[in-house]
Amino acid sequence: MAEVKIFSGTKSRYLASKVADSYGKELGKISIQKFADSEISVAYEESVRGCDVFLVQGTFPNADNLMELLLMIDAARRASAHYVVAVIPYYGYARQDRKDRPRVAVGAKLVANMLVAAGADRIMTLDLHAGQIQGFFDIPVDHLEGTSVFVPYLKTLNIENLIFASPDVGGVSRVRKFASHFEADIVICDKYRKKANEIAGMQLIGDVEGANVVLVDDLIDTGGTICKAAQLIMDKGAKSVRAICTHPVLSHNAHDNILNSVFTELIVTDSIPLKQDNPKIKVLSVAELFGKAIGRIRDNGSISTLFINYQHQIAF
Repeated sequence: MAEVKIFSGTKSRYLASKVADSYGKELGKISIQKFADSEISVAYEESVRGCDVFLVQGTFPNADNLMELLLMIDAARRASAHYVVAVIPYYGYARQDRKDRPRVAVGAKLVANMLVAAGADRIMTLDLHAGQIQGFFDIPVDHLEGTSVFVPYLKTLNIENLIFASPDVGGVSRVRKFASHFEADIVICDKYRKKANEIAGMQLIGDVEGANVVLVDDLIDTGGTICKAAQLIMDKGAKSVRAICTHPVLSHNAHDNILNSVFTELIVTDSIPLKQDNPKIKVLSVAELFGKAIGRIRDNGSISTLFINYQHQIAF
């Protein structure tokens, strides 16, 4: 059976070290350097010949993170690794998953093509913006679910009269999955955009009077949409509003938007490192989830049953 080795890119070491600890290995030695013009150079400082290589690297901005991952995959393949798995906690460009207007790029598909062309045998990621992105690959994709860490945490809060909300129509299936764990109702914030990151109007579908509401989304960028949704929910008579977001992109003035919002709490994962501290943000780690998933792949075990078992094992 091939030996497992886990490596990390430059900006994902904060998470990769915890993933490796959870699996029971030390991070492998890798050299990632830049030339004077910022060109990236990657070299493994230990043998990976015949090994199952897991490369932990989120592809959040800037684009160097994606380029590092591609070079890491290529270097592992050229060094005769047995199996190369790209472990991508946050899959960048996932919002560009379709042609919603003429003459636009489908970034999610382009990134998939590049990962496969570089030599990846398998992809492991967390809460894709759209599930159909898995179909952009002709190699196996393990799509881990944030519910595995969020649901146990919410249960420790013992929230009464709980209702889950989607900040847009497209997120309804995601919210239904959360609500099913609590036998709770859902409501929907129906929004209309004139352009990206700018909302023209929003209305609430459903009743939240006297309820404690949890908004669920896969990522927060500027925070404008979800903060407006939270205010709308409170204006409609909710008792409190929290938010769950797997990927805290949090660009521009997002931290100020959240800090000044009506949110009791914003619960996120460490798929992307926070740029600054925020007293309203609670960070849950997905390192153990990824560590266990690596073990399942190593042993040819089921990934889907991992979500159920992991929810019962995790404690806060």
